[in-house]
Amino acid sequence: MQSWGLVLETTVGVGERKHIEAFVMAQVEGDREAALAELERRARAYCPEHPRSPRRRRLFRHGDGFLLVINGAWQSYVTRFTLAELIEDSDRPRPTEAEDRTSPEAEEAVPPSTPRATAPWGIPAPGLECDDDGIPVKPAWLGRGDLP
Repeated sequence: MQSWGLVLETTVGVGERKHIEAFVMAQVEGDREAALAELERRARAYCPEHPRSPRRRRLFRHGDGFLLVINGAWQSYVTRFTLAELIEDSDRPRPTEAEDRTSPEAEEAVPPSTPRATAPWGIPAPGLECDDDGIPVKPAWLGRGDLP
């Protein structure tokens, strides 16, 4: 079964500090059409931090993704939503006991890492349990031994 990454590239900051950052919003298992439909649903619902006073919002379909252009009072902001097939993941989940016996890749399993923080603008990091609004139920820093 294919695994698809729903990737978001968005404009962050203002003025001379304005730049583009990329985030993996989610991973979807299944066929390309279902993953593209989920990406479109997220693109239509996405509400970026900037501009604070939007004048015009346009969502375009482009290849395997969408382009959201929002014109503000002073500047335009762009968000790109891209569907990408996952080829390799260095932080894949640890296999279950049943998979250990059947999977030749079981020896290469990577142990789970420490909890990851939530990305800016409410985009939850993969693997975190979130409520209906996408807010992590347990803060990523809670229980970490490397913090004072």
